[in-house]
Amino acid sequence: MSSFAEALKRKDLEAIRKFPKADLHNHFVLGGDRDYLERVTGKKIEPLRCPLKSMSEMHAWNEANLGATFNTPEMRRELIQATFHQAKKDGVTVLEIGEDVWGLSEYFGNDINALTEVFTAAQRDIAPNTELRLQIGLSRHCPVDYLESCLAYFWGNRAFYSIDLYGDELAQPIENFKDIYRRAKREGLVLKAHVGEWGTAQDVQKAVETLELDEVQHGIAAAEDASVMRFLAENHIRLNITPSSNVLLGRVPSMKEHPIQKLYRSGVEVTVNSDDVLIFDSDVSKEYLRLYESGCLTAEELDAIRLTGLKEKA
Repeated sequence: MSSFAEALKRKDLEAIRKFPKADLHNHFVLGGDRDYLERVTGKKIEPLRCPLKSMSEMHAWNEANLGATFNTPEMRRELIQATFHQAKKDGVTVLEIGEDVWGLSEYFGNDINALTEVFTAAQRDIAPNTELRLQIGLSRHCPVDYLESCLAYFWGNRAFYSIDLYGDELAQPIENFKDIYRRAKREGLVLKAHVGEWGTAQDVQKAVETLELDEVQHGIAAAEDASVMRFLAENHIRLNITPSSNVLLGRVPSMKEHPIQKLYRSGVEVTVNSDDVLIFDSDVSKEYLRLYESGCLTAEELDAIRLTGLKEKA
């Protein structure tokens, strides 16, 4: 079998899919196999072709393409299953996904065991060779006291691997989540948060220091400040980056100019991930190939990044 780097150089997508890879930044509601979902619902979900100008346009895409179709407990389960079908098809052997804390009451009747069983059963039945790292999801626009009341059902459950904060970076100050993250640290969870996609390099460092993050989802703004990149590198903070998402949301001008190159070559630990496959047509294998074809990173650099993603954080 040829190497991953050789498969990239041949631009052989099917060969690239055969190599193990991680997807550590995947929102399962939008992370599934579109062919599977079309078979289940009869609904054809087309990805974006042109960059959006704002997150509000992304929400409009969600409403037009998903809408009420998937807004039931039964369809929530189909979305979870679709994500494991996608992982299996794309050679993803480490998959980090999870439910929003508000989804526990909305879709699982506040039964935490029912929630974890849906994920673990899908992994077991569809993609048994894929390691599931189950994540607790927090929406940044939600009031902190509401999030804390939801989290009461999650604390102490050893099925969960990590916690992640996402949504509008400007919704409320990062300091508001400090107590939640202190508890999550005591629980032994890997600490993650979305930051530096729309914010600044300084926002990235502040979030890491305030929440004691282990990893950052996005974090691409860090490339704007050498001192922040140095801080991330020295503290071994990994950035889980989603290239096509960044391009199609207008955060970077092109794949060739993506700051993952500057971050990686400055010693920052980075990984390549999908974000929202249904919107961005961003299978992890395609992301590696796009970065290579654009000239952003070499095949050997991309192989090193792939192997980084497969390592569990110490």
